[in-house]
Amino acid sequence: MKTEYDFSKGKRGALDPLPPGKTRISIRLDTDVLDWFRGEVEAMGGGNYQTLINKALREYIRARQESIEDILRRVVREELHNKTAI
Repeated sequence: MKTEYDFSKGKRGALDPLPPGKTRISIRLDTDVLDWFRGEVEAMGGGNYQTLINKALREYIRARQESIEDILRRVVREELHNKTAI
């Protein structure tokens, strides 16, 4: 161990650069939710629980998005219902 270290060329911040398309955030999750994701990763033999959370959020978003066809059908039904109600 050295008696003195030179940090004059040191850089502040995260040691690992973020990959393109990724954003670093802080988020508060319920402990039981986080434990579940960590348990799933452990049961799969390893990996990253954050990746699993990201995948779950993407699946939720996909399930919530309406196709243009579904939107059009819903609007036509609403318009027909409003027209017959008058």
